Amino acid sequence: QVQFVESGGGLVQPGGSLRLSCAASGSGFSFYGMGWSRQAPGNQRELVAVITSGGNTNYADSVKGRFTISRDNVKKTVYLQMNNLKPEDTAVYYCNRQPNQATMAGVPLGSWGQGTQVTVSS
Repeated sequence: QVQFVESGGGLVQPGGSLRLSCAASGSGFSFYGMGWSRQAPGNQRELVAVITSGGNTNYADSVKGRFTISRDNVKKTVYLQMNNLKPEDTAVYYCNRQPNQATMAGVPLGSWGQGTQVTVSS
């Protein structure tokens, strides 16, 4: 069972940047599709970015042009570079295994980790 540990969250001003990391344990990571999701208080968890094993990516419209997902299969880590952050990006961010397709309609396939809190506020 692959597990994920997210890190890199924090407090940032509007317009600022953060880079989140998600370290995976176990085998098979390089064959997985991966995704970042977020959950704000009172809201459902929403998928914001996905990346296939081959590096194809897709994004939710709300983050397109501002967020970039990437992966390092040697380090078994997936990243989310977040630029031009807005207060509405405030949420707990989670990574998880996704279907190995560049679609935003996939259902998460693994267990959720603790997540990392991102707060955008002046």
